[in-house]
Amino acid sequence: MAGVEEMRSWVAVATEKARSGIAAIAQASLELDEARGALATASSGREPAELARSQSLLAEADRSLAEARDTLYEGIAAAEGYLGGR
Repeated sequence: MAGVEEMRSWVAVATEKARSGIAAIAQASLELDEARGALATASSGREPAELARSQSLLAEADRSLAEARDTLYEGIAAAEGYLGGR
């Protein structure tokens, strides 16, 4: 079994990678916002059904990203909490 210091090191690597994932999710969310803005401009006050559906799906994707981000935060907290008990 790995020693405490080795475990701390691996948990630090894991949490760093998870935080990088959170940053990537934030960037993806910004890209989705830009995509939704572009669709809003494309519709020019009209809301063709296809564009409305696309807007809805992009919003759903953004919600999924937010859920993934929250899950990553929980995973980081759990890993760091585990180390706190060691």
